[in-house]
Amino acid sequence: MTTYDKATSPAHLMTLFAARAAAGDADGLLSLYEPQGVFEPQLGVVLRGSDAIAAALTELAAMRPRIEYGDEPDVVIVDDIAIVSNSWSMAAALPGGGVHREGGLSADVLRRQPDGSWLVLIDQPRGATLGK
Repeated sequence: MTTYDKATSPAHLMTLFAARAAAGDADGLLSLYEPQGVFEPQLGVVLRGSDAIAAALTELAAMRPRIEYGDEPDVVIVDDIAIVSNSWSMAAALPGGGVHREGGLSADVLRRQPDGSWLVLIDQPRGATLGK
């Protein structure tokens, strides 16, 4: 079993996510989520729990996307909960040629773990589009 570096802050978690995605490391991506976490990879598609999230992260990792964030993320922390908003863009080579591009403004909820590390509780990469 691989031991992964733990996120020491919400911003560090975003950096780890981008690096693991680019490396094609689905297990490493999954290690950034709480077991009961929620991920909405597409609007209206809500995945709950590690098994459901793992399938989506495996698909993402297979693309080996290059994820870039805008400025430093906006982070608000109350006790052991953080909300993180990031502008992001992603580019990935498609198997048949061409490039898949997308981006958005995320709204993610992270929780500090007993060891001080941070994990994703809710991953909503298109948080700014909610209600539109």
